[in-house]
Amino acid sequence: MDQALVSLLAASIAFVGTHFALSHPLRAPIVGTLGEGGFMLIYNVVAIACLVWMYFAFKAAPPADLGGSGNLGWAVATLLTLPALALFLGAMTPRNPAMPTPGAEAAARAGPAGAFLVTRHPMMWGFALWALSHIVLWWSTRTLIVGGAILVLSLVGARLQDAKKRGQMGDAWRSWEEQTSFIPRLSKLAALSWKGWLAAALAWGVLMWVHLPLGGIPAGVFRWV
Repeated sequence: MDQALVSLLAASIAFVGTHFALSHPLRAPIVGTLGEGGFMLIYNVVAIACLVWMYFAFKAAPPADLGGSGNLGWAVATLLTLPALALFLGAMTPRNPAMPTPGAEAAARAGPAGAFLVTRHPMMWGFALWALSHIVLWWSTRTLIVGGAILVLSLVGARLQDAKKRGQMGDAWRSWEEQTSFIPRLSKLAALSWKGWLAAALAWGVLMWVHLPLGGIPAGVFRWV
């Protein structure tokens, strides 16, 4: 395997592994020793260091060493990114009980609305769909590595978050789990407001437009226009 790809694989494993370790088994002892501020400092430094490593390894890796999945793959990827953005943006609300905020338990007891009627982890599924949209392109090994890392981080992380929140919130989170679904319920996508879909569509258009100057590859509808 190309040396840059080996480095990228190692960086991706480090990014996912340190995230899981710091978010779960290591969080309590570090907070107990250094406080919440000290923990966040370590967490952010480690995450940024891994991301920088991933970035430079990605840039050094071969850009298009796979055959690609053709126009069908590009069409699937383009379609996947719209609900990915709708779910991600739908999670950006103070009423997200997954967020580490003082009102998280009250939000869980209030019951789901909007994107949370689709899945209780809309942000994680937004990342997962983004990862899948790049994997189905079968464009490069480097993209498969990063996409796979984000996919594992999102979905395994969501499962681990369920267990952690259950321990933190008890019945409030159990009730939230009973009212929501881990797997997205596509029939509930209509629960997202028109404003949410409009914001997602605008972000979708902007990201497709900047993909060529930033990523060097035309994406979405700009693949054909």
